[in-house]
Amino acid sequence: MGWESWIVDTLRRALAYGTPLLWGTLGEIYAERAGVVNLGVEGMMILGALSAFAVAQSTGNPWLGILAAAAVGGLSALIHAFFSITLRANQYVSGLALTIFGLGLSGLLGTSWVGISLRNPLPKATIPGLGDIPILGPALFRDHSYLTYIGLVLAAVLWFVLYKTRWGIVIRSVGESPSTADAMGINVFAVRYLCVVFGGVLAGVAGGFLSVEYRPSWTEGMTAGMGWIVIALTIFAAWDPLQAVGGVVLFGGLYHLAYRLQRWFPPEFLKLMPYAFAILVLAVAGLRKVRRGAPAALGLPYVRGQR
Repeated sequence: MGWESWIVDTLRRALAYGTPLLWGTLGEIYAERAGVVNLGVEGMMILGALSAFAVAQSTGNPWLGILAAAAVGGLSALIHAFFSITLRANQYVSGLALTIFGLGLSGLLGTSWVGISLRNPLPKATIPGLGDIPILGPALFRDHSYLTYIGLVLAAVLWFVLYKTRWGIVIRSVGESPSTADAMGINVFAVRYLCVVFGGVLAGVAGGFLSVEYRPSWTEGMTAGMGWIVIALTIFAAWDPLQAVGGVVLFGGLYHLAYRLQRWFPPEFLKLMPYAFAILVLAVAGLRKVRRGAPAALGLPYVRGQR
């Protein structure tokens, strides 16, 4: 295989694997921009994957499966929002509990779906004209999932909303100084609820993509730690939707190379590579106290009248 084929294949696989990471990361960025950490991404993704597969297999319509995944992800995030925003519980504990709950519930409810192939996976799309560009055309613009292209467009839209609109100013002000935002008449609790639930909707879609397109079947634990990579990517992208695109392509490429390089390196080491890189990102962020782009009130419950 020539170097051109290597590049094309690596980019194609990186985008495919990076699609659920992108959807999950975009949702987590918005939740954290509003000041709420959600470590329940893994749980929301796995519940989204199960619900998407069950609905898509039952109805024969994969898009209904994606809608179901979005709804389940949003509902799961609503639970986290209630505990962390209304009851002011520890956000990290609440998120971890959501992940444990999601993994356990999906394993219990998904038993009857194991080993069944999805009859109608999501279709793929090619962008006319751009798919004929040498190297980049086949790699980026030909035979990718609709959710891949929608995710890339969504990243640009969410960046614009976050930095160029009044809504973005409101979200960022709530994450930076909720007391100041409250004094200006902004409903801090409503903004945080909306952002957390929005993040859950995107995480649900991310999980749904796995079971109705990437691997059109249901397997217990099929998210395989992707939710934790999403948390690392949020930091790696400096809480910026456009930078998240580069991060997910990098992580997706590492995941693909873990299989391509098994001829020369031990497979056990290579399979650890994407997750080791995620741990490295979190470790460097902790040691150097990297806060570039991190909301000042991130992880802190807000009590009205308290500064």
